[in-house]
Amino acid sequence: MNTSVVEAPRAGATDLAGLEPVEKIRRRWPMILGAGLTLLMIVGLGRELFGSGLAGLTRALPTNPLFYIVFAVYYLGPPTFDYIIFRRLWNIPLAGMAALHKKRISNEVLIGYSGEAYFYAWARQRTRMVAAPFGAVKDVLILSAIAGNAVTLAVVAMALPFGINLLKPAEFNTLMGSIAVIFAMSLPFMIFSKRVFSLPRGQLWWVFGIHCARIVCGSMLIAFAWHFAMPQVSVGVWLLMAAARLLAWRLPLVPNKELLFANFAIMIIGQGQALSELMALIAGLTLLGHVALIMGFSIHALITRNKQ
Repeated sequence: MNTSVVEAPRAGATDLAGLEPVEKIRRRWPMILGAGLTLLMIVGLGRELFGSGLAGLTRALPTNPLFYIVFAVYYLGPPTFDYIIFRRLWNIPLAGMAALHKKRISNEVLIGYSGEAYFYAWARQRTRMVAAPFGAVKDVLILSAIAGNAVTLAVVAMALPFGINLLKPAEFNTLMGSIAVIFAMSLPFMIFSKRVFSLPRGQLWWVFGIHCARIVCGSMLIAFAWHFAMPQVSVGVWLLMAAARLLAWRLPLVPNKELLFANFAIMIIGQGQALSELMALIAGLTLLGHVALIMGFSIHALITRNKQ
């Protein structure tokens, strides 16, 4: 009896069975990456909270309820603007806000751009909704950096005539060098835009405008939050501090950006102890918001999984 006909299918079946787990892993890698980054976020948040985060929350809390309202709007701002962008690009549902919040938390708690990796993995799990997510995520990320640089340069142009006399020669040279670096970092993307970007030109300008609005709104909201916490300082001064904060965080040649901003704020406002406590409180409340959201998302995921 010739058994070759019988044995051949068995061998083929064995080969296919051996390939099946690999194929499953390939299909499930976005879920594995997303779960891994979520776990790292939880670990990082716990480390930050029990490290220095609780110190900020032990300070005297502001009594004006407007402080907490404005801070809440400020805290929810970045993911909300991202949702506006991806709602137009991908028509994502409201449930996508959870992924955008996780993207923001991952970038702040872990390492830079880890949030984009998480959001890309989230989009890959929904290929029916998003056909090719990498190009859009890349474009939005690059445009966010360009918008930040553009707003910073605009702030420098407006503030320099008023503050040039306050700068020492070495500080002025550092500022000019930083401006040159900021401009040089954005220039290649504008020159080679057709090769770099995937979205149509009209959508690129729209996304750029939304990012600029996000940065300006965030600076204004944090200025009003500071004012409601320390009302003895005028809103105009706090708006100046918000512009200085934006500038300090964008300067590439400054080694200690927090120290630079703190020194400038104390020089303009005074009240160094009260100002330091306010900054620590803002950082602590932000961290507490991250922890609350991650816990809420995790509980919701468990409940949803148990119902399925």
